[in-house]
Amino acid sequence: MLPSTWCCRAIHNSSVYRHVLRNVVPPCQPLNETDAHRLAEFLSASSKLLVVTGAGISTESGLPDYRSEGVGAYARNKNFTPVQYQTFVKSASFRRRYWLRNYLGWENLYSLKPNRAHLTLTQLEEEDKLIHLITQNVDRLHHKANTKNVIELHGTSFRVICLQCPFEIDRGRFQVSLADQNRDIAVKQFELNPDGDVDISEEDCSRFTVPDCPDCGGMLKPDIVFFGENVPRLRVQAVNELIDQCDALVVCGSSLAVQSSFRIVTKINELQKPIALVNIGKTRADHLISLKVEAKCGDVLPAAHDILHGRNVQISR
Repeated sequence: MLPSTWCCRAIHNSSVYRHVLRNVVPPCQPLNETDAHRLAEFLSASSKLLVVTGAGISTESGLPDYRSEGVGAYARNKNFTPVQYQTFVKSASFRRRYWLRNYLGWENLYSLKPNRAHLTLTQLEEEDKLIHLITQNVDRLHHKANTKNVIELHGTSFRVICLQCPFEIDRGRFQVSLADQNRDIAVKQFELNPDGDVDISEEDCSRFTVPDCPDCGGMLKPDIVFFGENVPRLRVQAVNELIDQCDALVVCGSSLAVQSSFRIVTKINELQKPIALVNIGKTRADHLISLKVEAKCGDVLPAAHDILHGRNVQISR
């Protein structure tokens, strides 16, 4: 149970939450049955399917992506810049501001639920069609959907680590520590933005206290691969092994702008294995793929799965 000071009333207001869902899915044409059948045929031909997911698969759960026209983080905030690792470790004021924004947005992220796309991928795994899933996302929605074989390429928001020693702590428990040390900063004072972040003043930031590692006094960081930070070597090795093992790749909800995910596609293309892409808008790999479907992942994947099993297609309009 979190302390009473941690009470995000805004996100529990149903009208606010509907607003989030309505505004973070980029505009697109409805799925047509031809594309659903084409993806079903692609899935049918694979027995060792590898799936890569990006932020676009989570928009239907209420979490915005980065680059979608009109609704992505870059479109909503012209000054948006992703967190740089060197800035985080070198600037105490930046870390304080980062953790305050993270603290105020945590309940929003924690309360998100997997959508139909996440759940369909779990079904494909249970049917021994999907051998593994690699996600760029840090939202843990694949875990909430009960997918078992998941590599979190860029880490997770749900764990906090020490940069100086092996200490780590669950993000929910860390929220309690943050609340205990910042009792004068009540979450109810702030209005959440649709992306689960908040606008904060310099005064609010200067009053915020971030705890050090309880074991060694070192710097605490979310277990996320920030920009300018390398994906851990063993994680890269596991991805490379999956590239060799799979017989086909489906990319869901990613523009593949980040090199770590784009590299997966280029390597599979070099091995002449088929690649399908489900994404709204252009991607970096459009010239490398066998099939592309531009529609919501939550429409495309369940429809293709239904066709694969001979069921009537239910397409959301």
